[in-house]
Amino acid sequence: MRSLRFNGSRIVKTGLAIFLTATICVWFNWPPVFAVITAIVTIEPTVSDSIKKGLVRFPASAIGSAFAVLFITLFGNSPITYTLAAVATILVCFRLKLHAGLLVATLTSVAMVEVIHDHFLFSFFIRLGTTTIGLVVSTAVNMLVFPPNYSTDILKSIHSISGRAGSMLEHTFQTILFHPEANLQEDKKIAKQLTNEIRKTETLIHYQRDEASLYPWVRNREAELQMAERQLLFLDNFEYHLNALLRVPFQEIKWTQAEREIIMAAVTALANDLGQSIHFDREKHEKQLRSIHNLFWENSKQAVRSDQVQPAMFPPEFTILYELLTIYDLVDKFFDPNSVKAVQEAEK
Repeated sequence: MRSLRFNGSRIVKTGLAIFLTATICVWFNWPPVFAVITAIVTIEPTVSDSIKKGLVRFPASAIGSAFAVLFITLFGNSPITYTLAAVATILVCFRLKLHAGLLVATLTSVAMVEVIHDHFLFSFFIRLGTTTIGLVVSTAVNMLVFPPNYSTDILKSIHSISGRAGSMLEHTFQTILFHPEANLQEDKKIAKQLTNEIRKTETLIHYQRDEASLYPWVRNREAELQMAERQLLFLDNFEYHLNALLRVPFQEIKWTQAEREIIMAAVTALANDLGQSIHFDREKHEKQLRSIHNLFWENSKQAVRSDQVQPAMFPPEFTILYELLTIYDLVDKFFDPNSVKAVQEAEK
């Protein structure tokens, strides 16, 4: 859903930037193609990126135009002119660390070879003018039309990830406790997907923070962004411990049926908390935690009393309960009062 919304707004902004850029160039009787190319690549996910990269692309395009004019003057419209203009532009932009403008500068350089036939110096300044129009128009459109706002998407993404993590946790324990012969490959695949979603959400937070220098309402929501970063960190750690559970040799566990049911009840409650964050019951959460905590210490005492061939190796029961206790602690931190309030506001 987020991806469709973002792509749709970007398409609209790109189309509008192209139309306005081409219209202005036609009004000046300048060829619009170079300005349009610049406008297309200048529509970035954030206005801040558009401005930063625009400041790089302008001198890079000037370098490409200069080399095109130079080699056309020396060799005319020939294959060597295209080659030298492109190679020289790439080398100079690379040495000057104008990486964000390298592609636009190279395209501008080789495209100019085809269209310049006389008045070389005049053509050079026209190229600078069209590049400026493309940069200014696309940046203005990006800033004023559908200004980037990822706050709601960030909170909804975090809520979605927590719900999916809870479902995976429940399914994993259902398999560990009652179907040890089953394969957990699907769970491992979901864990990888969760990792990818976490990374995408981190990128959205980065985009949102980049806008703080341009939009006062972003600066005023810094506390919300910090909260989202903390929640995402907890989910990242949560996913790490889920992966650790998937590596435990659960075929060897020796819990009784009653112990398995105690653990499953606690896991189901935890999964429900993650899936329905606005209804988080801290008292119930702590009660379930105490039941797992007691079972953990009982298993610890049994592990100490047991005469194992490899005393340094923890039994799978001990490892599973340790990971579950760690996850409980992470969820407790995830659902601090500020976090719950933010999720509630995002869903209104």
